Amino acid sequence: MKIAMLGGSFNPIHIGHLILADSVCKNLGYDKILFVPTANPPHKELSCDVASSDRFEMTRLAVLGDERFEAEGCEIERGGVSYTYDTICFLEQKYAPVLTGKIGLVMGEDLIADYDKWYRAPELAQKTDLILAVRPKDSELKAEFQNSPTEKYGKKPMQGVNRENFPFPHKIVENPRIELSSSEIRQKIAEDGAWRYLVSERVFEYIIERNLYAK
Repeated sequence: MKIAMLGGSFNPIHIGHLILADSVCKNLGYDKILFVPTANPPHKELSCDVASSDRFEMTRLAVLGDERFEAEGCEIERGGVSYTYDTICFLEQKYAPVLTGKIGLVMGEDLIADYDKWYRAPELAQKTDLILAVRPKDSELKAEFQNSPTEKYGKKPMQGVNRENFPFPHKIVENPRIELSSSEIRQKIAEDGAWRYLVSERVFEYIIERNLYAK
């Protein structure tokens, strides 16, 4: 089974995440996408006071009904700071009986310039199949996946790097560019704006029932 990981705070998970996962399956032949909500991303405080259990439950509800998708709670269960390298090591062991080849790691093009500052970045690139996807310019994934501080290594972002000349082994997925972010949805909810169809039916009902993100 070809398995890929899509991580994020999923605060909340929205249709853009699902469309990206669908593209990875259809365009690159992956059988399973693991949606991994972050616990405590390195050097990033999650917005709002929504519990990690709520973020995981919204993720679980969003992927119900599609056997290609699965909510994986390993980072939340592990707690503490979440490094992608550690999560991949865990997933390799957990899914070893069914895993074919390397785990795919889906990351947006907005992360490319900072990837070499990630925790154990070269090893992570060898351990996984990095999958570079189109992401909205204001994507929150950059903040969600801060795997190490710039100051630690004194490195500046890689200049002029894009999906085509990214200096680590990688694959490219041609997915639709969905101009949507979780922060935009949270703002619309707080302001009682139009957000009903930006998330799945089950996630919409969960947010309403729990009164999440409302002022």
